[in-house]
Amino acid sequence: MRLLFAGTPAPAVPSLQALLGSRHEVVAVLTRPDAPVGRGRALTPSPVKQAALDAGVEVLTGRPRDPELQERLRSLALDAAPVVAYGALLPREVLDVPRHGWVNLHFSVLPAWRGAAPVQHALIAGDEVTGASTFRIEEGLDTGPVFGSFTEQVRPRDTAGDLLERLAAAGAALLVRTLDGIEDGELVAVPQPADGVSHAPKLEVADAQVRWERPAYAIDRLVRGCTPAPGAWTTLPDGARLGLGPVEVAADVDDLAPGEVRVGRRDVLVGAGSGAVRLGLVTAPGKRAMAAADWARGARLEPGLRLGRRHERRV
Repeated sequence: MRLLFAGTPAPAVPSLQALLGSRHEVVAVLTRPDAPVGRGRALTPSPVKQAALDAGVEVLTGRPRDPELQERLRSLALDAAPVVAYGALLPREVLDVPRHGWVNLHFSVLPAWRGAAPVQHALIAGDEVTGASTFRIEEGLDTGPVFGSFTEQVRPRDTAGDLLERLAAAGAALLVRTLDGIEDGELVAVPQPADGVSHAPKLEVADAQVRWERPAYAIDRLVRGCTPAPGAWTTLPDGARLGLGPVEVAADVDDLAPGEVRVGRRDVLVGAGSGAVRLGLVTAPGKRAMAAADWARGARLEPGLRLGRRHERRV
């Protein structure tokens, strides 16, 4: 089949590469425009755009509602348009262009975790199993009928980055199988069940702030779910932000108030609503990520310091 691939971030690249090596023909790639990256804010192509350029495939970056892009899509005589994390809504005028529609690879077992951040929300919720699904895009948010899916065990120390990397690799194979089945006439999309629907909106920076009054296990899940993006954080007594990498639950520690810091020779403990957590990597303002014990020694933390509260110590 003649395909248009739509995608933007790094987790979409394995699917593009798998399709380029399949029996189908990727005639063009649709991705988001170049975006400013880094301290210099230099305009940088998306990972999908770079992969397409490396493969010599035409790249389109117009907005889906632009008449010029819609006309170009119609001229490509598309059979199907596979999508992985493209990042923009598709109007009806665009959805109707490919003969077999737009086929999305979504990183959850639908109807669970519809939305932009399914992997992050699955980890934060403490799901033990997640997966990925392929479905036909319609105008609702991830509501279209499903072609296929698979499940993946969530490992105890998975971050969102770890889990997404595995799902992206396995999902690429699922996407190719789905398109093969559509071309062969062997796949029929099945409507999603009405039960089991949950939603996974994009996580904002504010969502990644650690609330130390929550149980230690919930803090662990939040930090892993927000790693690497948007990045979990808390505040120092002066109000500055301290970035947090994955933590470990120290459930046997129960004598620390929420947010209270205890510095040991080799570790740094912080109290939670129940139990405590052992900090891993932290990122202090203007510094690179470092082991929490190294940061604590250099910062010369006062006894009784509490994270997440301004100028307040336990007495």
